[in-house]
Amino acid sequence: MTSSNWTDFRTAEPDFADTVRRRFEQYRHHVLATLRTDGSPRVTGLEVDFRLDEPLLGMMPNSRKALDLRRDPRFAVQANPGPDAEMADGDVRISGRAVEVTDPDLLARFIDEVKPPEPFHLFRVELTEVVRTGIEGGDTLVVQVWRPGRPLHTIRRGNDDGPTVTEP
Repeated sequence: MTSSNWTDFRTAEPDFADTVRRRFEQYRHHVLATLRTDGSPRVTGLEVDFRLDEPLLGMMPNSRKALDLRRDPRFAVQANPGPDAEMADGDVRISGRAVEVTDPDLLARFIDEVKPPEPFHLFRVELTEVVRTGIEGGDTLVVQVWRPGRPLHTIRRGNDDGPTVTEP
């Protein structure tokens, strides 16, 4: 599966990337899904930190989620839906591969900006999919999907039995 970094995503779809980033920045804690050694899902809380021009995933040393990602880098992060069912800005998820940051200069810049408790694991993301789901006009479900190398795809579906309308 093709992956892409945040800069490539932002270059391809700047408005959509801004929407996704703003949605993640509304709340501090989000939900990370990783894969256990037996292949079953593990879901846990996580902070997504947009620093150094990309979303970064920081974790405590040798946490289960960090060990999961070191073994199998596939992940999905669901943005915190907020305190109620309104989700005026939609529901956002990023999926891809988490790559552990080992570059000493990058780690030093992160430590200088964030001042995280040390030691820690830091992962950058290589995106395979970005999805936003929302409601327009009170009754139309809108799903936007971006994948590397493809244009943003939008699906609209109303509360009727009519056909789903898709846009490239």
